[in-house]
Amino acid sequence: MAANWKMHKTVAETREFFTALTLPAARACAVVVAPPYLAIPAAVEAARGRDIAIAGQNLYWESKGAFTGEISGPMLAAAGCGYVIIGHSERRQYFGETDATVNRRLVAALAANLTPIVCVGETLPEREAGQVEAVLRRQFTGGFEGLDATAAQRCVLAYEPVWAIGTGKVATPEQAQQAQAFLRACVQERFGAELAMGMSILYGGSVKPDNVKSLMAQPDVDGGLVGGASLDPVAFAALVAGF
Repeated sequence: MAANWKMHKTVAETREFFTALTLPAARACAVVVAPPYLAIPAAVEAARGRDIAIAGQNLYWESKGAFTGEISGPMLAAAGCGYVIIGHSERRQYFGETDATVNRRLVAALAANLTPIVCVGETLPEREAGQVEAVLRRQFTGGFEGLDATAAQRCVLAYEPVWAIGTGKVATPEQAQQAQAFLRACVQERFGAELAMGMSILYGGSVKPDNVKSLMAQPDVDGGLVGGASLDPVAFAALVAGF
């Protein structure tokens, strides 16, 4: 269960979140939190000894250089991150992310020994036009271009229908299952059945405590990438408990 805080929470608010967060002693899922960059050290410190991994929300594909405003994989790793989100729809929509740049970031994440959470998903017009599978295949193929099975098995996929992110709308469990089963078939076609069965594919898009169980019950939904509901420690704990 991965929390994407986006552009929310100061350092002090990050500490307050972890102080208030009470997770089940026994849980069935890994827990990852992706705070804003400035709050990463505070999150790492607060999560120490609690079996919670910390993630970056993005990274640049060069390890260092004259790239004002960017952050690199080695920087995230040195700060204590174990994961990084790549290709989120908001990065694609607002900041010009493409399948090609997703691929470059993915390669850079692996080089820094970070686990990439690679996001794919269709817009509402694409869904209404019957293009869901074409869009997912294009994004998966472009994002994983040039990777071999050894590299691919270190990755996590996240299916995020763009029309369900921050809108209050949510894909039905059946819609999520259909899309994620297709993605698993793409992984199998490219890398083989064993890797496909072992790869975690998360669902993202208005996941909340009242719908998490029905979503997680689907055979190809292996977890959630959660935005708004992850900002509240009580709600996020309920999501983890509902896995």
